[in-house]
Amino acid sequence: MTVNHAGTLKKEYFVHYINLIKNSRHCSLDQAKELTLELFFKNDHRIFGQETYQQFLLAYQELKQ
Repeated sequence: MTVNHAGTLKKEYFVHYINLIKNSRHCSLDQAKELTLELFFKNDHRIFGQETYQQFLLAYQELKQ
């Protein structure tokens, strides 16, 4: 997925992204979260700004329910 540095990514984007990792790697939600942090955020949650990171956390919380 291409990422544009110009704006904040939304929760829905991360819901799809996490599900894509989960399904393609046949892993748990927690493993997909860690892989997203590693692959997407390059282990730096500040890389795309605090708002984008918060949207990621909201997506993770939604998927946990």
